[in-house]
Amino acid sequence: MADSDTPRAPRLLPDAIHEAVRPGTALLRLETTHAREGILDGAWWPRSRDIGAELPTLIAALTKHLGPVTRVGLDASAWEALPIRLVVDDRVVHIDSFPVGDDTVLITRGDQDHFSLLVVPPHTTPDVARAAMARAVRADNITQAQQILIETSTDTARPPA
Repeated sequence: MADSDTPRAPRLLPDAIHEAVRPGTALLRLETTHAREGILDGAWWPRSRDIGAELPTLIAALTKHLGPVTRVGLDASAWEALPIRLVVDDRVVHIDSFPVGDDTVLITRGDQDHFSLLVVPPHTTPDVARAAMARAVRADNITQAQQILIETSTDTARPPA
């Protein structure tokens, strides 16, 4: 049997996306209807816990798809030096500190549109990050962010203490 005849193991993401997922990547499944079935709208894999360095790129990417982002909700204990606002592309984005856990970021567009993204820890290995992100963007996902991270073994990817 030739290599081309060998069935490939199913991948969690299409090949092009799978190869592009690296630290600093955001995967989004954007639904602006009120009848969302999934819990999460996407996933983000920041390179570090430095929110001043990481958040502007995410906001710029989201703005291209959603329009202006007005607020971001994060858990202050999960990030280094959380500011109360950032200026991204000449727009002020307010940063709110919520006890949402370090596995979720809440994005607000306008006054009422809210989007919830899984945050993959920066130290996560690529295969584990891809698996967690793919699961988060599934339209039928009903698993909370923290449980996705547990089930995809991101905890085992932590650097030694």
